[in-house]
Amino acid sequence: MGERIGLIAGAGESPLLALEEAARLGLECVVAGIRGEAQADLKTRAVAFEWVGLTELDKVVSFFKAHSVRRAVMAGAIDPKAVLQPKETMDDALFQLIAQIRDKTPSRLIQSLIDYLAAQGIAVVDPSFLLQPYFCPPGLLGSAPPTPAILEDIEFGWERVRRLADEDIGQTLAVKDRAVVAVESMEGTNETIERAGRLAGAGLVVIKVARTRQDPRIDIPAVGLETIRSLIRARAAALCFEAGRMPFFQKDESLALADAANLIILAKRS
Repeated sequence: MGERIGLIAGAGESPLLALEEAARLGLECVVAGIRGEAQADLKTRAVAFEWVGLTELDKVVSFFKAHSVRRAVMAGAIDPKAVLQPKETMDDALFQLIAQIRDKTPSRLIQSLIDYLAAQGIAVVDPSFLLQPYFCPPGLLGSAPPTPAILEDIEFGWERVRRLADEDIGQTLAVKDRAVVAVESMEGTNETIERAGRLAGAGLVVIKVARTRQDPRIDIPAVGLETIRSLIRARAAALCFEAGRMPFFQKDESLALADAANLIILAKRS
């Protein structure tokens, strides 16, 4: 029997890919799937699985303790709007945790969750070791080369989106002709891209970065197939994301789709 590790699974492909890498490394995964977010496929691949609500913090703790989990990771997107729901929908642990926080930004809330789990004997650790196969070096990833105008938009947006990320506002920025079109907030990357497409039409350049001091236990921003589909629906011209710090999931399928749409994909080092 290998070491057991807990996985708090949100939306997207990363929880499933993390689980597969954990199995390759000889780890047994006990998965708490966020109801309405996590994929049902996780249930058949985990040593143990439990659906939990984002507002059911005590249930996560009880489930992990029942399966002898002392170390856990978080993977996948979690809708931060859930913590803005009425207090009647929360268990006592989450309500008490939120009541003590003045700054209810997503990263601060998740940090408080990590601190609470640690106090219960469950250490949340950096999940990067389960995502290493998906990080990209800098450079052009697809076949479509960037134009000088697109490179100018990337340079225009790069430091601006970094400042937004560091302020915990959002990690994605859409620009066109050196004008900011849309800034990510609680709606997430894909909805930001599609909103930008409705506002500015074809030719967007979308830039996504990590925070300067990104705590990977709290969040590892990622791109993947749904990102590419959103870009194509928005008739975007290019995506530039941060090399080495942001996994690219379903890369081969994503790049084939991007190449067919003449969508430029770049990974850039800060």
